[in-house]
Amino acid sequence: MLTLHVKQSVSQQVPRSMRQQLRRQVTRAMKAAGVADTLVSLMLSDNEELHELNLEYADEDHATDVLSFAQRDASPGFVVPLLPGMIETLGDIIISVEIAQRQADAQGHDLLTELCHLSVHGLCHLLGMDHRDADEERWMFGYEALLRTQARGTGKIVQQPRPPGPHSADKPQHAS
Repeated sequence: MLTLHVKQSVSQQVPRSMRQQLRRQVTRAMKAAGVADTLVSLMLSDNEELHELNLEYADEDHATDVLSFAQRDASPGFVVPLLPGMIETLGDIIISVEIAQRQADAQGHDLLTELCHLSVHGLCHLLGMDHRDADEERWMFGYEALLRTQARGTGKIVQQPRPPGPHSADKPQHAS
């Protein structure tokens, strides 16, 4: 299940129709990743908030395009014990719409495409993937591409299991 929140400061940049499309695309990506039954909170925010969060949690003194905050152990096969009727919270994804728009303009595509790209990137972080080296980057970005294809599709969603990590033990990865 996806919740989408839009900060007032960026609400005019993300019209209702774009929000609906983004919700549809991210929900499709979650289904493709096999986590449609978890809760993901997606917040569309501004540079000021991303700067504050990046400074507080990553000790980096600048705004960034996307931050993810996982709420589960990222070990493959890990299952959160829940009481009946409870939904597992996978985590939170926060995106700077201002940076997303700049990146969309620089790459020659629309804001919706960039928001989907960043949302799926954040989702992969919530799933325990990272890109600290070239091998991890190929692993994560390859999986992102599979999920984005499903996200933007209109037909049946094809399940895309998370591939084994590039490091022999497939150790849990920590989102940034």
